[in-house]
Amino acid sequence: MKLHVTIDDYQTDIQIADDGGRVVAEIDDRRYELDVHESGPNSYLLISNGRVIDCRVEGRPESGKPVAVIVGTTHCAVTLTDPKRLSSSASATGHGDDAARIMAPMPGKIVRVLVGVGSQVEVGDGIIVVEAMKMQNEMKSPKSGTVIALNVQTGATVNGGDVLAVIE
Repeated sequence: MKLHVTIDDYQTDIQIADDGGRVVAEIDDRRYELDVHESGPNSYLLISNGRVIDCRVEGRPESGKPVAVIVGTTHCAVTLTDPKRLSSSASATGHGDDAARIMAPMPGKIVRVLVGVGSQVEVGDGIIVVEAMKMQNEMKSPKSGTVIALNVQTGATVNGGDVLAVIE
């Protein structure tokens, strides 16, 4: 399963596979293999290469909402987002007052960027054009607001679920 993760101010994608208590995670071209054991309510022991790590989770993980994760004495705010869920619900919800992420629906190539950072957009305005499987798809704004981030440029190759732009 591919997820978008925000840990405090750091954002990246994570690939996770759960094999009955053994979790394999790939983050930024690094691979982690962990044995996960529940040690109490919201508490876990993570074992990696003989090293035991105590981890607690405070809050219920819901897509797009942060939870507190405590590893040893380090506290982090962690937000997990399923790109497939977010992209399918984005147009239906319009995202209300939250930031809206425009995501690539599948692997492709950016053929046009129609706005710049700081541009004011309305619901339905074109943001980016992605070519996938010999078809061009115009990614539209699900909400009115300001473009606060553009993560691609014309000619870039993208993967499905990549965040292309953020509108606030």
